[in-house]
Amino acid sequence: MERFKNYSQNSSSDDYWKRRNMRFGRYDGSKKRKRKFVIYLILILVLFGAWPVFRIMAKVKEVRASANELKAAFQDNDIDKLNQKFKDFEKKYNSLQNTSRWIYWAIFIPYVADYRNGLIAGDYMIRAADITIESITPYANLIGFKKGGSSFTEKSGEDRLQTAILTLDKMLVRIDDISENIDKANDFMQKINPNRYPKKFGKTVIRERITNIKASVGGVSSLLVDAKPLVKKLPEIFGKDKEKTYLILFQNDKERRATGGFLTTYSIFKINKGKLKVARTDDVYNLDNSISSHPAAPEEILVYHKGVNRFYVRDSNLSPDFVESIRLFESLYEKSPQEIDYDGIIAVDSKVLVDMLKIYGDTEVQGVTFSAKQDDRCDCPQVLYQLFDIVDRPVNYVKENRKGILGELMFALLQKALGFSPSQYWGILAQTMFGNLEKKHILLYFEEKDLQEAAEKINFAGRIRATQEDYLHVNNVNFAGAKSNLFVTETITSKTKTGSGEREVVIEFKNPYPHSDCNLERGGLCLNAQLRNWIRVYVPEGSKLVKFVGSETEVKTFDELGKTVFEGFMRVNPLGKATVTVTYTLPDNLKNDRLMIQKQPGIIDSQQKLVVYVDNHKLYDGAFDKDKVLSP
Repeated sequence: MERFKNYSQNSSSDDYWKRRNMRFGRYDGSKKRKRKFVIYLILILVLFGAWPVFRIMAKVKEVRASANELKAAFQDNDIDKLNQKFKDFEKKYNSLQNTSRWIYWAIFIPYVADYRNGLIAGDYMIRAADITIESITPYANLIGFKKGGSSFTEKSGEDRLQTAILTLDKMLVRIDDISENIDKANDFMQKINPNRYPKKFGKTVIRERITNIKASVGGVSSLLVDAKPLVKKLPEIFGKDKEKTYLILFQNDKERRATGGFLTTYSIFKINKGKLKVARTDDVYNLDNSISSHPAAPEEILVYHKGVNRFYVRDSNLSPDFVESIRLFESLYEKSPQEIDYDGIIAVDSKVLVDMLKIYGDTEVQGVTFSAKQDDRCDCPQVLYQLFDIVDRPVNYVKENRKGILGELMFALLQKALGFSPSQYWGILAQTMFGNLEKKHILLYFEEKDLQEAAEKINFAGRIRATQEDYLHVNNVNFAGAKSNLFVTETITSKTKTGSGEREVVIEFKNPYPHSDCNLERGGLCLNAQLRNWIRVYVPEGSKLVKFVGSETEVKTFDELGKTVFEGFMRVNPLGKATVTVTYTLPDNLKNDRLMIQKQPGIIDSQQKLVVYVDNHKLYDGAFDKDKVLSP
């Protein structure tokens, strides 16, 4: 009984404490079990989630290290080393992909989905790289890579180029496969939304980095699609099957004209199965002198030029559209007994010359040494001052073919390029020239329709582009203003109000350098003088001018090249400034989700700045180095 009593008392006591704990929420068997379950579940998730994450982080570290080694192998131009390091990188990347599958059960989380899409995109890029390396390996030494046991470097420069041209089509046979893989990579990259990520995590930039990677992959994809037709035609361009003749026009960008510069010298190059021959190099003035009768100058020259009333070859690039200027050039060139049939025209400016001197070093022609080093006499590369001194300084004797030395210098540099081992310089030369094509320091024109269309598609043909979207192009022409574009810098600022559809474009010109000695009797070298500037602003067709401030002449408005044009004239003095402000309204039916702004050829990066605002939001602020397509 006592035992039962005690049990009853204990039982009553337990019931009391249970009731008390339940009252204050301190005791509940089911809650206790739930709490334990949640704790265990969290522990399981942490353990099973953290374990793959830590493994992934370790794999990422391995991939990054392997990528750096691969980059170094590429920079060494060693194809055997590149193959070895690429295989190692591919192996480590595949290991990263396999490890990452442990977290794909959480694909419903956007960040995990983005990570997976990024990895898949990377895999397609690796496939494209694999095909590329496989395609070029048998011919690696032809395009600048070192390859053990090869006798290619023992050949003459011409033989090297010939061998490269004759095997080029074999290297390009799988370009469609490469393009397809890059397109697939771009498809997966476009699924990633950078806006769901913070701008920064600590000091690490996140959103902008993702945006840049997306843009880079998209850019490569778009470039390859656009470039493919021209790339496939490279063997034909280089005369693989029959001889090709090209007219090389040298544009003096320091005396800027619509397509880049004043036409100063020309050369005729012939190429047959990689064998190069210079048929002629001459001064454009001599070409003009060979024409017995020049037509009257067009209205633009009569109004804006100084003391010129006839139309000359040297002034024929009046249109900002290179093809239209070529048509004007041909209308005069066909009158000359020196006319030859050609397959294409290649226009180059002084930056191409300076770049080649930077790559191949000082070069001597006619006893004169030319260099890319800075010259204090003009605060410009020495080669420019030296050429201006030879060509433009007045002397008391007749200079025969005074501008022909420029063509000889270009040919001497080309011979240097062929003479060096491909692994030493061909890679950097190709990269530099591609950049000059992209930035319009080299313009291409082909007589053959397919080649011309291919050049236009990749934007290497200097065309004013047709678009249904918003558009802007500012074109400046130096008429009798010495070489003042060597000293003048420009800033183009565009401000758009989407509500009213009004845009204000401000072009500021600055010349911080003093006037040159332009006294002919003293033999002065007249480089910096008053810039006499014919200016045209190309905008969407149907735009209405509100005001044009800064023109010394009556402002003209007309339609041309599928655009509406606002035209004026102004001057910039040494140690002076000038500003032109153009305000206009855009057409109501315009697709204004993107703005295409086309750069004028012949302008180096440091010479022109572009600033773009839409509704006080800054879209761009930087060098106007190439055509821009901006989205608000």
